[in-house]
Amino acid sequence: MDSWVRFNAQSQAKERIIRAAQYSCTLLGFALHRRDSSGELRRTVLQLEAHLSLSRKLLRLGSSVEALEAAKRSVHLSDSVLRLCLTFSHLNRALYFACDNLLWAGRTGILPGLDQNKWSQRSFRYYLFALILNLTRDVYELRLLMEREARFRASKAPPSPVPGGARTPDRLADPSPPSAALRAAALAWASLRRRLHLVAAVLYGNPPLLLDLLKNGCDVFVPLDRLGLYRTGPGFVGACGLTSSLLSILTILHPWLKLKP
Repeated sequence: MDSWVRFNAQSQAKERIIRAAQYSCTLLGFALHRRDSSGELRRTVLQLEAHLSLSRKLLRLGSSVEALEAAKRSVHLSDSVLRLCLTFSHLNRALYFACDNLLWAGRTGILPGLDQNKWSQRSFRYYLFALILNLTRDVYELRLLMEREARFRASKAPPSPVPGGARTPDRLADPSPPSAALRAAALAWASLRRRLHLVAAVLYGNPPLLLDLLKNGCDVFVPLDRLGLYRTGPGFVGACGLTSSLLSILTILHPWLKLKP
């Protein structure tokens, strides 16, 4: 089992490069359609996209085993939220890869009677569930880091110069209704700005979390569009797929950028 996982990991970089090329073709096909370019060129780009998609499915043969092994490892995590999100995410990925393998067999003629539309829809459903769980994990880790950063800042903050027993002037203690509404809006805006600054500081200090959040955020639009839940069009899907593919290649080139566990 371990030898197969190591062997399969060697093809991940190739699969990511082919994925980037596939979504580049999607984006190019959309641009050619907008410019009313020749139908022959568009057909060539679409055929290339289909061949690249089939090549990716070939490289992902057996990836279900790797996903199941990852699920077995994540079961032992101490954090219950991470354990739940990662385990079910890997299980959904395993089912997604299994459906993808069946689609490869159907498109190559090994299973000529396969209902490709039905299995494609199932594949994208499992893919969407996995991405939702990954995004939930990202948001959870972001919240934990924000709480830690907030506690650190509170411990370093200087004491307030206003004495605790100072009496608030009557003019401020009992404001007129308009000034009270303005003060509430100002306080809400100040609180929002502080939280946004905190989010930016946490993500800036944690590039793996930032990249994983961006990658999953881009990827989620692909199954949403394919399932008809949120139509964005081939141009947007191509841009999102290309962006997430480049981010994945970046984490392969620099392993320290990959979010762990």
